[in-house]
Amino acid sequence: MTKKRDLELLYEVGCLRFLQRNWRQFLNADFSNETEHSFRVAWIAMILASYEGVKNIGKVVQMALVHDVGESRSGDVHYISRLYTSRDEEMAVKDVFDGTVMEKEMIELWKEYEERKTIEAKIVKDADNLDVEFELKEQEVKGETLRKYWLDTRKRVYKKLYTASAKKMWKDVQDSNPHDWHFFARNRFTAGDWKEKK
Repeated sequence: MTKKRDLELLYEVGCLRFLQRNWRQFLNADFSNETEHSFRVAWIAMILASYEGVKNIGKVVQMALVHDVGESRSGDVHYISRLYTSRDEEMAVKDVFDGTVMEKEMIELWKEYEERKTIEAKIVKDADNLDVEFELKEQEVKGETLRKYWLDTRKRVYKKLYTASAKKMWKDVQDSNPHDWHFFARNRFTAGDWKEKK
């Protein structure tokens, strides 16, 4: 029989999709929610881990999924609100996982992430920062101009990246186009009935 606390954990994690990130205050209403953010952080982290030669990709993914789960209870803060807000994320993470089958493992992974001593923790933090970079680029393509004002500030984030792979990715994002994945994919224009005949 499934433990009651494990069911409660799954419902709580499901509620992260309703928790909006405070960055919306500066960007706009369609900025990613907590679930969307953590999902792409996991993917960025997997790619960085592969570039960095990390063997245990599963650990990286678990760490990426747990890195912000405490915000279910403590909320999200941005670079202004952080100066005015006191949060106890450790208590939040402990309470989220208390009595669940994953309690010990997830709390240890979260602590490891917060300490930033292991390559996995550094990769996940890099992925956390890079996700914002991707989203700023996506917002810019939609006409949001904030990215150009933040570019000098975001260069400070670049300096805080831990891995060479993340620094390279950060630079590559600056010159990327969020639409290239579908413009240059196999599609009706490149391989289908709309392809120009030569």
